[in-house]
Amino acid sequence: MPVRGIGDQDAYNVLHRRQTRYDKEMVIPRDAPILTTAAMRAAEAACVEAGTSLSELMDRAGAAVADTAWRMAAGGPVLILCGPGNNGGDGYVAARLLAERGAVVRVAALAEPATDLARAARALWGGPVEALTGDTGPAPLIVDALFGVGLTRPIGGDLAAILRSFAGRRVLAVDVPSGVDGDGVHDWTPPLSADVTLALGALKPAHVLLPAAPHCGRVLLAAIGIAAERAMRSAALPLIVAPGATAHKFNRGMVLVRSGPMSGAARLTAAAALRSGAGYVVLSGADDAPFDAIIAEEAARYGKRLGDARVGAVIVGQGYPVGEGLDRDVAAALDGGKPLVLDAAAIAAALPRLRASRGAVPAILTPHEGEFTRAFPGLAGSKIDRAKAAAADAGAVLIYKGADTVIAAPDGRVVAAWPGSPWLATAGTGDVLAGACGAMLARGGDAFDAAVSAVGWHIARAQAIGPGLVADDLAADDLAKD
Repeated sequence: MPVRGIGDQDAYNVLHRRQTRYDKEMVIPRDAPILTTAAMRAAEAACVEAGTSLSELMDRAGAAVADTAWRMAAGGPVLILCGPGNNGGDGYVAARLLAERGAVVRVAALAEPATDLARAARALWGGPVEALTGDTGPAPLIVDALFGVGLTRPIGGDLAAILRSFAGRRVLAVDVPSGVDGDGVHDWTPPLSADVTLALGALKPAHVLLPAAPHCGRVLLAAIGIAAERAMRSAALPLIVAPGATAHKFNRGMVLVRSGPMSGAARLTAAAALRSGAGYVVLSGADDAPFDAIIAEEAARYGKRLGDARVGAVIVGQGYPVGEGLDRDVAAALDGGKPLVLDAAAIAAALPRLRASRGAVPAILTPHEGEFTRAFPGLAGSKIDRAKAAAADAGAVLIYKGADTVIAAPDGRVVAAWPGSPWLATAGTGDVLAGACGAMLARGGDAFDAAVSAVGWHIARAQAIGPGLVADDLAADDLAKD
């Protein structure tokens, strides 16, 4: 996720140091593939067709679980909860390998194994198997190998009560915690929250989407030999790339920000565009600019400025109410043919033209939940599913904002930027993100890559600032003074 155009070396050093610190605390593997349950099964089938048996895959998964449990238990007893499917089979393999290392292991089963692979794994375990009941005593480490991504309905009744009895214990979940929908579509009853979740072969949507992601704790990825496609992936570590020796203010990207009646939002956007690397920013329709380096122009010059060949991106939507003024400014921006960043009410205003043009004008849309629902009503599925459908519908890159931000391209590419920063939940931060999108887009190149870079810059700045953040801080220069 390159964050392009930051030239100040002091700011680079401070932000890089803080990013590195935060990366050590990351709860999700970076730049890792994400597969739905159906895609994971297809990948497993392809692996088998290529010559690796399912039993070998189970052995690899169980070995990864055993290694993780060994480190987490630190010599203490381990209780492994096994379900009837292949997730339970992974648990039986892990139990056998832990016992061979000398760990004190107990196994409690929800039911008899229901697959050939699970039955074979239980036979090789060879040790005692308790029934998982309300009398099952806990252990310092609980390994949750009950369901994984195979769960198709909520956990209820006695089992839910049993799992609640393990609350407060250290829990390692195999693939996803019990009670979680692996595809991130359904919000079921509270799951058995994990301290660590070991994803097998690839991340799953539940690892990066609310409400499931916080229940997964820290997510580790076990590479068990499955070739996972990377059309969907987690966000990479943002990289700050300084301008080259031949850079100047126009080839670094010229951004035109159109101000609505509430000009404070556009001022934030313009400031962020400059701070995130644009070489030249024009603020149209505002009385003054947040920085002396930003050119504030009267509204009447908007049309002429749209014809300026040096403008690399136009941002419109901040601080606008729905109405003729917005419609007029959005239509002018679309007529200008420049790459666009559309925020807030401008998204719905531009949609008919975007659909008709089918991507002729590169565009990034930045809706939050309410704006998304108004612009794209009736979409079903997980947040990833809905973001992909909306991007394809609009023919534009879409940043579906929130704590679990999802970036989607019309061609099906997806990046999930979990976890973001909780300090971004404050007024004006979306305006700042729009400015960063404009700065990244103005340089040319792929709009999806620009959107991913902007989200990375946005989160990295927020993490560097931390508690007490207000939107203005994201465009301030305090990072260089740390």
